[in-house]
Amino acid sequence: MTQARFARVLAHLVLIIGALISLFPFYWMIVMATNTTGDIFQFPPKLTFGSHLLGNIRNVLHNIDFFGSFLNTLLVAVVTTALVLFFDSLAAFTFAKYDFPGKRVLFIILLATFMVPSQLSTVPLFVLMAHIGWVGSLPALIVPGAVNAFGIFWMRQYIQGAVHDDLLDAGRLDGCNFFRLYRQVAIPVLRPALAFLGIFTFVTVWNDYLWPLVVLVNPHRLTLQVALSQLNGLYNTDYSMVMAGTLMATVPLILVFLLGARQFIANLAAGAIKA
Repeated sequence: MTQARFARVLAHLVLIIGALISLFPFYWMIVMATNTTGDIFQFPPKLTFGSHLLGNIRNVLHNIDFFGSFLNTLLVAVVTTALVLFFDSLAAFTFAKYDFPGKRVLFIILLATFMVPSQLSTVPLFVLMAHIGWVGSLPALIVPGAVNAFGIFWMRQYIQGAVHDDLLDAGRLDGCNFFRLYRQVAIPVLRPALAFLGIFTFVTVWNDYLWPLVVLVNPHRLTLQVALSQLNGLYNTDYSMVMAGTLMATVPLILVFLLGARQFIANLAAGAIKA
């Protein structure tokens, strides 16, 4: 075996081991969801699927309003992701391709917000939501997350390399205004970056726990992560039921990742062929 072939085999072996280690927690979650709590704590641990999945799912549906929380979370995640994709790409397009007074200072302030932990804004944000009467409502989750600094920074960096000035100049010669240049020239080029930002935002909003726990005082407006936390008992916890609920909450994330990753990879491949 040549040295190059040995290095390639070794690299594939390391990647396979890394993939198996990464997938094991997900596999273990399914094993726990299909067994009983007693099976989980036996020694040696049981690593095969059981037959209690439907029973555990029934226990989840009996203890929490799973579908109500699911719809609340889906609404918040979809609307927030759509707003982030629009506002962040629009702001990034302006920062990347237009000059205006104070542009550099505004962008530095934007980058500085990366250094502020999001937990520090919880109390001021709650006071603001209480002042405008949004405590306990879903807009309190959607509006504060409609724009974020990471999305603007990510899209700006991508636009600077992907949207050439010649394309914009050609569009201006055809009579395009700002919004037509954004919609008809920039957006078609930005699909890979938008796909990544969409997946990232959707997963982040779907898994958010702290802010929904603080602001959603109405028990009928809980998001899925907050509702799942109610499955933990004060003295005893049915871990197989908790894992069944977690598994049910993970399925939409897998679907979004598969759909978004396919779009992301397809557009990257198309861009590479054009290059």
